[in-house]
Amino acid sequence: TANRADALSLIGLAREVAALLGTQVKLPVATQPLAPPGPSLAIADAKACPAYRGTLLRNVRVEPSPEWLQRRLQGVGIRPISNVVDITNFILWEWGQPLHAFDADTLGEPLQVGVRLAKTDEMLITLDGKERALTSQNLVITAGDRPVALAGVMGGEATEVRETTVNVFLEAALFDRAVIRRSARAQGLRTEASARYERGVDPAALPLASDRAIALILELAGGEVIGQSEVDSRGLLTRQIELRQEKVWQVLGGVEGADRTIRSLDGPEIEQVLGALEFALAPLPPRLENGMVLLRWQVTVPPFRLSDIEREIDLIEEIARIYGYDKFVETLPARTEVGYLPADISSVRQIRECLRAVGLTEVVQNSLCPVGSSQALTLSNPIAAEYGALRTDLLTGLIDAFAANLNWSNGPLNAFEIGRVFWIDGEGSAETDNLAAIFGGDRTVGDWQKQGHLLTWYEAKGILESVFARVGVTVEYQPDSSDGRFHPGRTASLWIEGERLGTFGQLHPQLRAEKGLPDEVYAFECDLYPLLDGMQRQPVPLFQAYSTFPASDRDIAFFAPLKYTAAEIGRAMVRTAGELLVLVQPIDEYRGEGVPTGCRSLAFRLIYQAGDRTLTEEDIHPVHQKVREMLVEKYGVTLRS
Repeated sequence: TANRADALSLIGLAREVAALLGTQVKLPVATQPLAPPGPSLAIADAKACPAYRGTLLRNVRVEPSPEWLQRRLQGVGIRPISNVVDITNFILWEWGQPLHAFDADTLGEPLQVGVRLAKTDEMLITLDGKERALTSQNLVITAGDRPVALAGVMGGEATEVRETTVNVFLEAALFDRAVIRRSARAQGLRTEASARYERGVDPAALPLASDRAIALILELAGGEVIGQSEVDSRGLLTRQIELRQEKVWQVLGGVEGADRTIRSLDGPEIEQVLGALEFALAPLPPRLENGMVLLRWQVTVPPFRLSDIEREIDLIEEIARIYGYDKFVETLPARTEVGYLPADISSVRQIRECLRAVGLTEVVQNSLCPVGSSQALTLSNPIAAEYGALRTDLLTGLIDAFAANLNWSNGPLNAFEIGRVFWIDGEGSAETDNLAAIFGGDRTVGDWQKQGHLLTWYEAKGILESVFARVGVTVEYQPDSSDGRFHPGRTASLWIEGERLGTFGQLHPQLRAEKGLPDEVYAFECDLYPLLDGMQRQPVPLFQAYSTFPASDRDIAFFAPLKYTAAEIGRAMVRTAGELLVLVQPIDEYRGEGVPTGCRSLAFRLIYQAGDRTLTEEDIHPVHQKVREMLVEKYGVTLRS
């Protein structure tokens, strides 16, 4: 499987079989005497190449491999080539460590080997005979700064070992898995070596595999080691994880004992299983609970399992796998409890229903996007250049989807999305869930009674207010122009009880022109959690009978300074009038001839009603007059009625 890189070698499989059979693995280790310093090594990026060992061998005889080596390679589907090349392939399958042998005489004098990213104008003919244009995504091995191999993928044709080769430079290296995956994908080339590097090779096996290969070359091809160089910036080659006995019991349950009673795994059994897999266990002080001693261990992960053993649950999985899944008893829960939806999930479902009720379609978009903003979280191993970062908002994707829908002649996409966004702040990476929507354009496209009606600002705002009313929250609108994607004069920030929720507005004309969108397209995006908090703070609604007495309305018109919003003025009228004022409706707005500079003409209809009597003029007039006086004193309006 993809997480078991160690199983891509005979030694890895032998370790598994030994653990199952309770035996020991005898590794084919060959020790080499200390060699004199070899050629100079230049590693440009220690992260891309944490370790590199180069060994120079002289007077090597390149000839066909012995029959036993040829048979073993043929058994795994590899065509024998020559003793030196066959040994590198044999080590690949035996240890899982890719090696590469160069004809040292083709590398130039003095021999200077390097590892760096390729330059865009460089070319390389690989062992398959293809001339490849290198890119900055390709990691290459260089000799005198000349590319001679695609690092971790395939060697170069000009430096391959041939029948005439006498001196060999043997490479054994560790390469970053993301770098090799990116390099192989950029060239459309995947090899046995790159497959292993992509999954992660055993960092501790590099010297063992290299020494084993050197010993086989000296045995089968003769020659002598005249120099060896090594650059090593590998970090810690192990990891420690705490394992608790009660956690093992909780996850795996019991096993059936010899007397057919159900028991839990004891400490020695756990230690035996993990020890067979070459994990080292150091006892920690046990914990006492209800008179029971619960054991704990500090487990040291062997280097060849670093890529897939990261947490306590991974250790528990290993115990179950080796002990035997079939040996654990199937037990039903003692009792079944009725499930329930958490408040947050229930509220999100309600939001979805309300958005669908106003005609919006839910969409789910890719959370990956091109690298753009400096606040974006970039991926170390993107699947493609256009998916190199995690999205910082939902609105960008909705705008692109709206434009694509029009290009495909499907009409406007009135849609919403609830999804996660990511960014980098002062303390590192952060994430949250957002709600965004986009709607507008001509909603009658394709209709036989098409009228060409475009959505107006007030209709768009009404759609949003309808959603908020359905979920039971009161949202305030304040003028805003901080987001460059919105029209600077037709944008509002949304607030719930003094906490900013998000932004709503008409898309900026420049953005609409770039995307080919119609004029009247509106969008909003908000943080989901303040909205959920506002929903959960709402009191439980209580039934209140409708008044059976008639209502009375009064209109009021005035010139108001532009700095005050109609919503703000309306809320002030409700607070001033008290309980007799049941509804305030804006009925007119005018800017133009006859209106003082810096003002606009507003008209409101105020509806008064009582639940216990019919209101008279004596009841309404003092309240209405109080509202008029408040408007003059607080907002400096000029009354027109």
